[in-house]
Amino acid sequence: MLNPNTKDAEDLRINQIIDANLDRAREGLRVLEDWARFGLGKEKYVEKIKNFRQILGKNHLEVYKQSRNHIEDKCKGLTHQEQINRKTFEQIISSNSGRVQEALRVIEEFSRLNNQELSKISSEIRYEIYTIEIELLNLSKYKKSEEILKENDLYVITDQKNNLLEIIEEILIAGVRIIQHRFKTGTDKDHLREAIQIKNLCKRYNSLFIVNDRLDIALACNADGIHLGQDDLDLKIVRKLLGYSKIIGISANNEIDISNALKEGCDYIGIGPVFETTTKKNKKPIGIEKIKTLTKNLTIPWFAIGGIKSNNISYLKRNGFKKFALVSQLMNSEDPKEDAIMILKELSHEN
Repeated sequence: MLNPNTKDAEDLRINQIIDANLDRAREGLRVLEDWARFGLGKEKYVEKIKNFRQILGKNHLEVYKQSRNHIEDKCKGLTHQEQINRKTFEQIISSNSGRVQEALRVIEEFSRLNNQELSKISSEIRYEIYTIEIELLNLSKYKKSEEILKENDLYVITDQKNNLLEIIEEILIAGVRIIQHRFKTGTDKDHLREAIQIKNLCKRYNSLFIVNDRLDIALACNADGIHLGQDDLDLKIVRKLLGYSKIIGISANNEIDISNALKEGCDYIGIGPVFETTTKKNKKPIGIEKIKTLTKNLTIPWFAIGGIKSNNISYLKRNGFKKFALVSQLMNSEDPKEDAIMILKELSHEN
């Protein structure tokens, strides 16, 4: 039971501790709330975090506020180098989540002496923040990946090459920001090692690394996403296992498959083959007009695939195509960097 009339030095110190940490917790919550609001546009999290701030504000009793400055704080103004080093939204989210968690732990411990209700509230909110931190980080990572998908029109798919890492780095240097890796011959151990190497390259160049088909390897190497064919695992199962911070793409070439992909929450669609291609010899081209019909109402990114070359991109652009997936031209190029630069220039030009 709270006794607001206690004035001895010990109670003043405890009240000062609670007062300072209520301020810290609410300040940290405001940072998280504003990121959820302006950075992510997620109303659910805004409401939840705002509610926590209001609860703590309601329990920020006058006796705590009146304790300020009764005993001099000789550590006022102390900072740490890590505060200056925060340069990404991930660091800001994590540091402020930690600030809230730590402040609530302090409140929980010291208010237990004479305000059991506040102690209980602090404990409950603290455990909620552990989950919210992870969810905000996942949503932030997904938003960043989603922006790369929307802003970039060239999607490069790998083929088996002895110098594959060299080729990938060349096209990343050129400005390609989306790489999908297809696994060919070799053991799973070899595949994972290669995937980790490509993932690290993509991370260095702020690019997406998408794994084709293999959910196990996508999870093991912490890929940015996975691309599924119609005969692969169900998208809903993959989403459940992969989580909501990852990108999931689907190959589709008819109305039913596209409709199902959209209903299940895919992030982008690969549609084709547009032309005949050596990488998919058993598939007949579906043609430009058919693709135009299939995509006329699509609101998520979609990439034309199959037989796409630098010499037909301009023609496809005139027919309303905007995003393209390439395999052989860049994988077989004698100068993949220069070819990638020329294709990116072509894509950046308006018709």
